[in-house]
Amino acid sequence: MTTTINGDLLIGASAQHGSETAFRAIDPATGLAIEPAFGAANLDDVARACTLAQQAFDTYRDTALEQRAMFLEQIAQNILDLGPQLIERAMQESGLPQARLEGERGRTVGQLRLFAKVVRDGRWLGTALDSALPERTPPRPDLRLRKIALGPVVVFGASNFPLAFSVAGGDTASALAAGCPVIVKAHGAHPGTSELVGKAIQAAVAASGLPEGVFSLLHGDGRTIGQALVTNAAIKAVGFTGSRQGGMALVRAAAQRAEPIPVYAEMSSINPMFMLPDAMAQGAAKIGAGFVDSLVLGSGQFCTNPGLVIALEGAALDTFRAAADTALQGKTGTTMLTPGIHSAFNDGVNKLGKAAGVSLLARGQNGTTACAGQAALFETDAANFLANPALEDEIFGAASLIVRCSDIAQFKQIAEHLDGQLTATMFLTEADRDAAQALLPALERKAGRILINGFPTGVEVSHAMVHGGPFPATSDSRSTSVGASAIDRFLRPVSYQDLPAYLLPAALQDANPLGLWRVRDGELTQA
Repeated sequence: MTTTINGDLLIGASAQHGSETAFRAIDPATGLAIEPAFGAANLDDVARACTLAQQAFDTYRDTALEQRAMFLEQIAQNILDLGPQLIERAMQESGLPQARLEGERGRTVGQLRLFAKVVRDGRWLGTALDSALPERTPPRPDLRLRKIALGPVVVFGASNFPLAFSVAGGDTASALAAGCPVIVKAHGAHPGTSELVGKAIQAAVAASGLPEGVFSLLHGDGRTIGQALVTNAAIKAVGFTGSRQGGMALVRAAAQRAEPIPVYAEMSSINPMFMLPDAMAQGAAKIGAGFVDSLVLGSGQFCTNPGLVIALEGAALDTFRAAADTALQGKTGTTMLTPGIHSAFNDGVNKLGKAAGVSLLARGQNGTTACAGQAALFETDAANFLANPALEDEIFGAASLIVRCSDIAQFKQIAEHLDGQLTATMFLTEADRDAAQALLPALERKAGRILINGFPTGVEVSHAMVHGGPFPATSDSRSTSVGASAIDRFLRPVSYQDLPAYLLPAALQDANPLGLWRVRDGELTQA
């Protein structure tokens, strides 16, 4: 399956060239523009996409579970059918290597298929039935509960995952699974990749017999098109992955609407790693080398990149430091996603290197491409870190800071001091049990995922995964953007009181035609 990249907007079933300022993707390896030109959407395009989504909503949210599941599976198959063309274009636009993008495509397809299973399973409906008790004083009416879709959702494509967090990524998959039409604001760094995937979804909408407004794809400036989408009355929720500045701009815009709506924004995290004493004594060199491998993975452009290491000063830290230094000096800088990200990374590294009380430990080797990132490792002491909040700022790329502690009590001080995080890690042995137990409550309050003896850069798409955390890691710590629970963001509960049988949705009918597990008078049953 080969699809032509025309630089189009996809509004419902149509494909058209935007009338606003034209732009081209940039190859970050060469700094050169890539054809074709893409026309940005105008406000009329935004209004049309939102109107189509609103018109499609009631029909789409009422689709049979099997039909919706098959629709998600058709999207997955259409993406696979794009074949090498998709990978080649994504490589050109992102600078990411073929193996990484093939793995990301597999993850994208896998999460669509996961949500197809979630839809069929039906547990996400949260069904509950409480039988009428007319003889009770006071009488209890017949009450039945299910969750329904919120309404049309806007998804903002992310820069660092042109497939898995973009047009058909986790936000789109979970919103479509919930029964919400989706309008994607494509990321300007990979518009051709976005058009290819957008056409795969558009084709699946048509093949599944769904209303055209179930999906649209728009290009354009986030401040103009993004704000217009978020403030359109038809939109009921937003999914975003990106900078804190961008995420908070959307949060403010959504809160100032006549009808405020939720914005699920994943924004910034430095993912602290607490190296407990015995673990370091037993394996500092191995941990140090593994840490560097995690740090430079994907040029450090993961939201779970290990940007902070907390360890006791002493011989074990010396060993860790030496191993990390040696490993980092052997790492050649690889291409970062965009010239802007590359420039911001260099600015962040320069700023941290000039901060009072911070010393540079090691740099990786210079790369050969236009936007190659040169990894950096810094060090400071706990007192300086605690006194300078700016040392907690995220640097998006392969840069990390070691915080040297004089005693184990400073571990707890740092944990309490930190902002919200996507992840927090402890390296430990059985001998570190007391220290780990003392740290754990603080880490539970600070992070969405807690790891033991591992590195945070892998995020499994599964039922038990949480990819979220307290602010500023996300704008809503009650949610996750990865895993089966991501569907909950785009649902709300509705209770039905004393409805006649002919008005009840299938999920709440006495005969249970969908075969769901339901809470009936307080007992879980499939009867």
